[in-house]
This record gives sequence, structure tokens and C-alpha cells, in this order.
Amino acid sequence: MAFYCYMVECANGALYTGWTKDPIRREKEHNAGRGARYTRMNAPVRLVYVEEVDGHIEALKRELEIKRLPAPKKRLLVHSPANIILTIKQDSKADLSEDDSETGQKQGINECGAS
Repeated sequence: MAFYCYMVECANGALYTGWTKDPIRREKEHNAGRGARYTRMNAPVRLVYVEEVDGHIEALKRELEIKRLPAPKKRLLVHSPANIILTIKQDSKADLSEDDSETGQKQGINECGAS
């Protein structure tokens, strides 16, 4: 199972860093007020950085590394090759195109388990 470190840019321009199994879903949660208190107070947020890591422990460690970076270095990460946000967003769009427009469910796929 994939784990991701991510950064969202808040309405006040600050970068918030976290980890998740599903960056697109997590961005939606932050914008719906179900994320961290900081992002609730500084919504809306926009997903600007996603990095895949090997596991849960690695995600926690990488999150801490990113949080300790000064803001200019975080901004450099947004434009670095490590940022896979375009891949994630393209995958998300492909998933949406597979959805049945009437039911909103994926065709031929039975999804089970937590995300």
C-alpha cells in the first residue's frame, strides 16, 4: 500500500505538511473542515506537493523532515522532480472518466477496504 507526504498551500499562503494514503481525498477533507485545525482556520487549501514513500514509518519520518525545512526550501520542493502531484492528479482524472455518469460508481470494479 502506498503512503504519501503532501503539502497544501493554505489561503494565507502558508504550506501545511502531512501524510496520507490518498492525497486527493485528503485535500478534500481539509477543504471540508475535516482536516487539521490549522487548515480549518486557513481554508481553502490547494494540494501543491505529493511525494510517495515506502511505508507508514517512512511517511512519518519524511513528514517531520519536511516540516523542519525553512519555507523557501519547502517552496523548492514544490518545483522539484520529487513532486509527483501531476501523476496523482492525472490518475484521479482517469479514475473519474471510468465512473458511470448516472451512478457515480466505477464500472466493473468492486472496491472494498479503507483508504
